[in-house]
Amino acid sequence: MIEEEPRLSAQEMIERLEPSLSPWRRVRAVAALLAGLAGVVFVAALWWSEPGPLPGRTHGAFTLFTVFCLAWAGYGCWLLTRRVPLFATDRVIAAWIALVASLVTTVGVAGIAVQRGIGLGAALAVGGVFVAAALALLVRAHARRAELLRRKRELTGGLAGGEQA
Repeated sequence: MIEEEPRLSAQEMIERLEPSLSPWRRVRAVAALLAGLAGVVFVAALWWSEPGPLPGRTHGAFTLFTVFCLAWAGYGCWLLTRRVPLFATDRVIAAWIALVASLVTTVGVAGIAVQRGIGLGAALAVGGVFVAAALALLVRAHARRAELLRRKRELTGGLAGGEQA
């Protein structure tokens, strides 16, 4: 006698494709939140403890690093509050944050190298590695999201209406 597996509804199959927040994804969200908050505290403490007036470029650098850290903290908080399948939207957002941060940092470091007349090649090489890695993650995240949404459309018969993002 062959035992049949219980039939799953389309919604149950969709949830198995991309659960709302797996334990591993929850750990990643908490790590992003804590790392972002720790970065904000560290950068702010360093910024406020600098003696004397700082040049405008230094204030700009501290501001950018604070914004990057706040972006990661906000991402972690956003991810922890999601209760619906994300269909890899979280990966796409994380990859965009990484790409923007690596591009802006590379441009800033290259600008400093040009201004000082030293090491432009090294700055662009190292920055290029980070930009390339972030870009590869972004392409991979978009591909994964497209694959999951395609499967969702197949399961729901193309009537996926309001796709959760």
